[in-house]
Amino acid sequence: MNEQELRRLLTVSVEDVRPSHPAVAGWERARRTRRTRRAVGAVALAVALIGGGTVAALRPPAERPPDLSVAPDLPVAPERSVAPTVEPSHAPPVVRAPAELTFPPDPLARLVDPATVPLSARPVQRALALFQPVDQEHRANGPIRVLGDDGVVRSLDVVTPAPTRDEGGNEALPVKPGVLSPDGRSAAFAQTDELIMVDLTRATVRRIPLQGYLELVVWASDRVLVGGDDRTYAVDRVTGAASEVDVSAWDLVAPDPAAGREAALVEVGGERGGLMLRSRTREGTIRSEQRITGSALPSPYQVNEFYGRGWLHGERLARAAWITSGEIDGAEGVAVLDARTGAVAHVLDLGRDRWKGCCEVLGWDNEGAVLLRLQPAGVARWHPETGEITGVVRELPGVVALAG
Repeated sequence: MNEQELRRLLTVSVEDVRPSHPAVAGWERARRTRRTRRAVGAVALAVALIGGGTVAALRPPAERPPDLSVAPDLPVAPERSVAPTVEPSHAPPVVRAPAELTFPPDPLARLVDPATVPLSARPVQRALALFQPVDQEHRANGPIRVLGDDGVVRSLDVVTPAPTRDEGGNEALPVKPGVLSPDGRSAAFAQTDELIMVDLTRATVRRIPLQGYLELVVWASDRVLVGGDDRTYAVDRVTGAASEVDVSAWDLVAPDPAAGREAALVEVGGERGGLMLRSRTREGTIRSEQRITGSALPSPYQVNEFYGRGWLHGERLARAAWITSGEIDGAEGVAVLDARTGAVAHVLDLGRDRWKGCCEVLGWDNEGAVLLRLQPAGVARWHPETGEITGVVRELPGVVALAG
């Protein structure tokens, strides 16, 4: 018996002997099996590589695998499409108001409701608006309404401001756009020889003696600017101390409430062909002057003259104006200017079939839209960037002042 036969005989003889430690033997057997499989796999891989290399070396050049970099027509997995970023729509420089407006729900619509409680019995935390109802003769028709941010309409019972008047005896209602403070906590009424300041959160009244026929009020940070034809006062909101300042109460633009105490005073005024934007220091000294231009407007559009209060919002300025349109010279409109350069960027064409001086600007909302009076429809909201125009309040005979 040779060595190979003896090894086979010994292997057969021990196959039926059970190990004394089955678990240990099982783990050892599994280890040997894994090692054997790895060895066999390695040998098979080596054979495949060698065989593949030999076949590739013997294959004719015409049958080489295609280069995907130069074969765009080969089927590949589709790429996932990425939706393009949606840019905000931009309106043309001039848009026309539609014949009919939609009226989405709005808190200011409560202004049409009568007052249900006097201010003295229930002061506001913040007022959204003041409203003076008028009769057909445009005279005060009942007390001033105070719309609070709680939706309740109150009557201003702690004071009844008199109509303003000029030296010639012409009268106007004491409620005007600009009399309500930007934070909605106070109101200020110009009167002949005095300024009336009302704390709407406490229902208290303070009277500050001044001189002259005073008609207009502008809230400017820590001051109230009040004036008429021949003078303008700057009144400290806390102390009531007053000093004259060299600005026009008619051309003065209401500052952006976010601009702070040291914001420049801005005036917009002049006549057709000579409209000017003027920046002044806090004391009234002229800092800069720019001619107002309308080169961005399509022909024949141009701004002829401004009226009503102008309002700043960042670097944009909105004010009502009479314009030249494609139909008429003297149409009603609203212009938005670049407050740095005086360039007219947007015009809302309100057409010809409206009351003269119908559409005074009431301010900006917190979304960058212009709020304006739209006789006889009430109050409207215009987004200059998108051109969208919607109604806010329907028929509302009277004068409205909004908080900033």
